Amino acid sequence: MKNNMKIMLNDQPIELESAMTIDNLLQQLQQTQQGNALAINQTIIPQSDWATHRVKEGDDILLFQAIAGG
Repeated sequence: MKNNMKIMLNDQPIELESAMTIDNLLQQLQQTQQGNALAINQTIIPQSDWATHRVKEGDDILLFQAIAGG
């Protein structure tokens, strides 16, 4: 029996069936709208890296809407 990977997303525990990229995670969560920004373990991950950056066991992920303004 395979153990699920546990992460935190916006302070909510989530279990994933397998390792995946940020893009895969956001598609699974139906969070693919424009303007999303994401930090893993308090480090902003550029959107250009989402297709290759893999989510790891224990990651603390913060997903939020980036708002431009002055």
